[in-house]
Amino acid sequence: MRIHLMSGYPFCKTILCGILITLLSACSLPKQPAIQSTSWMVSPERTGPPYKPRTELWLKLGSVSVATPFDGKSLVYRLSDQRYEKDFYNIYAAIPSEMIGNAARQWMNSTNIFSATVGQSNSFFPFYTLQASVEEFYGDYRVRPEAVVTIEFFLTVTNGGKTNPIIGANRYTKRIALQDNTPAALAAGQQQALAEIFKQYEGELYKYAGNLPKPIGQ
Repeated sequence: MRIHLMSGYPFCKTILCGILITLLSACSLPKQPAIQSTSWMVSPERTGPPYKPRTELWLKLGSVSVATPFDGKSLVYRLSDQRYEKDFYNIYAAIPSEMIGNAARQWMNSTNIFSATVGQSNSFFPFYTLQASVEEFYGDYRVRPEAVVTIEFFLTVTNGGKTNPIIGANRYTKRIALQDNTPAALAAGQQQALAEIFKQYEGELYKYAGNLPKPIGQ
């Protein structure tokens, strides 16, 4: 029996021609510009003179948790009572927990209430820890455009479990009217809301620092 090695050549030639036509057609199509996202940073800076120091001890900024669906990098819009929408083309420069945590540490450090305010990555053993829970962080467009920010702060002492470690819990909500519906206006409104919350809480922190419970080993 004779085998014809080239018997499939016409079929292979057809496939090869089809591939070449497809490649040439793809090259001839106009290139679409890539859609790029825009990054926004929400990081208020404290102005004004610092307080007189209330303690020589340090404060450690602990974890900052952000509730869903506000914990991602996308800006979030509230369009109805049950409908929230994420904007994947307008994002924060960092995830909100890190962005807000860094801003809070820098703000509280500049108040001079404690000797220093350090971050989680610091190896310093904290006697006092400030944690935050961000419950709301979005733009509300149901009636008029507003930036909405809600944060609860928890100041605790390390005491070996002898007493209740919570020194104080304070919750704040700010709603800032926006100039328009743009992402830039929302980022600016959230930054203003954070600044007002930090400013209000620093007054409470100053009061707590004047009457701190003794930490473990003190």
